[in-house]
Amino acid sequence: MRPFAILFVCHGNICRSPMAEFFFRELVRRRGWEERFLVQSAAVSAEETGNPVHPGTRRILEGMGIDCSQKRARQMTREDYRRFDLIIGMDEDNLRRMRRICGGDAEGKFHLLMEYASRPGDVADPWYTGDFEATRRDIAEGCQGLLASLAGQAEGFPL
Repeated sequence: MRPFAILFVCHGNICRSPMAEFFFRELVRRRGWEERFLVQSAAVSAEETGNPVHPGTRRILEGMGIDCSQKRARQMTREDYRRFDLIIGMDEDNLRRMRRICGGDAEGKFHLLMEYASRPGDVADPWYTGDFEATRRDIAEGCQGLLASLAGQAEGFPL
């Protein structure tokens, strides 16, 4: 059975989406489910393409014992829509741009991460606030809720 593929998306792929990618991978690793998931992240813009993870995000991940040093920002492509089962944006602007890149969302793959949390809305953007801890809290809650949602679905989830 092929892994369930999840793509996390934010504006530049240096702050929020890589934090979500690596946090979700860690949740999966702790459960011994690494083979069951393919988890990546991308950007809706090209401006950070090739750049490493932002130092603030890197500090948060390193504090959890997670190495993200090999990650480089990349832009989302139309092909990603075919490759991934679920594509998770960090905010409404990301969703708009994701639809533009992919020509819509005919299969209903696009969601906001905070749909899986106790409160709807956007993941705090540390690019503007500098508050990477608030972003970590949002991402932790959203990723934990996402994994719980997937684990609760018998059909389509590789358990």
